[in-house]
Amino acid sequence: MNSMPKTQETVLEIDLNALKHNFQYLKSKISKDTKFLAVVKAYAYGSEATEIANYLQDLQVDYFAVAYTSEGVALRDAGITKPILVLHPQPVNYKILIARCLEPSLYNFTSLNSFLETALEEKQQNYPIHIKFNTGLNRLGFDEVDIEAIYNKLKVSSSVKVKSIFSHLAASEDLNEKEFTLNQIKAFQSISKKFIETVGYKPMRHLCNTSGILNYPEAHLDMVRSGIGLYGFGNSEIENKHFTPIATLKSVISQIHTIEKGETVGYNRAFKSDSLIKTATIPIGHADGIGRQYGNGKGFVTIHGKPAYIVGNVCMDMIMVNVTDIDCQEGDEVIVFGKKPNASEFAERANTISYEILTAISQRIKRLLIK
Repeated sequence: MNSMPKTQETVLEIDLNALKHNFQYLKSKISKDTKFLAVVKAYAYGSEATEIANYLQDLQVDYFAVAYTSEGVALRDAGITKPILVLHPQPVNYKILIARCLEPSLYNFTSLNSFLETALEEKQQNYPIHIKFNTGLNRLGFDEVDIEAIYNKLKVSSSVKVKSIFSHLAASEDLNEKEFTLNQIKAFQSISKKFIETVGYKPMRHLCNTSGILNYPEAHLDMVRSGIGLYGFGNSEIENKHFTPIATLKSVISQIHTIEKGETVGYNRAFKSDSLIKTATIPIGHADGIGRQYGNGKGFVTIHGKPAYIVGNVCMDMIMVNVTDIDCQEGDEVIVFGKKPNASEFAERANTISYEILTAISQRIKRLLIK
């Protein structure tokens, strides 16, 4: 008997066994003293944040991270009790952040001063904060020269306490950039040493993302952070073998058409047929995350194990694919991506990456959890 019901609409199937497998593989790469932070921002990379986070909480992850305060609030509402780091909180949300016991990443004096002010107003004592340093990504973060000035702010306030200091690697998946990454690691070690000496206590230190976990064991420090690895991608051919993508995007054939030679398909008549072909229309489009860049033969779906390339422009709610050589009928299942091809392979066809296609999957697509 099939464990999965027959697909009757566009769904994103999320395999929690695969999630557990990926988590255990990543855990096997770190020492038992190193904490594990799960990154569940952007609906857990386009899957389903609250179910994923609850499942990971049961697997004993130590920490969660989200990008924005609202994402942290949604996790608290869903019963997440573990610490949640908010990587890019805006000062306008600091009050709600404190009310929900979320922990801010503070990356410059604007964010730090503003948080100190709010923590004082809210009568906080030793509220956990995380100080982010820039070691080369040049996106967010204090510089090493700021340590003294940060300390001068902290020593006159009992409202906050630094729970961790951290930075972010820019190219840890690219072994051609090894020298750059090693310099980032060295810079962070120097920052950590100076910070700890200056403030007089030792916060947790964390630097590694998924590729950092896999490629730079010497930089695991007190905690590591993983996002894409949990969802099934190791950022390299060799490592991908150890991971199982957790998400499979499926749909169905709504209608099959016979297109005569000289007829066109879709908006702007972008496809003109030079022979007799058969097309299938599928209920998924650019409003669901399959961008227009996948149109006109770039992207393909899989029907009965065979590739069916997109014909003409991607529509808002539909795509048409070429099924001339595939024995199929209306109602048959369609795989957009899953285990094979996976999201990374699907994305490559349009010169993008797994992260983009995964996080683009619209919230209107039904999520189906497989336990």
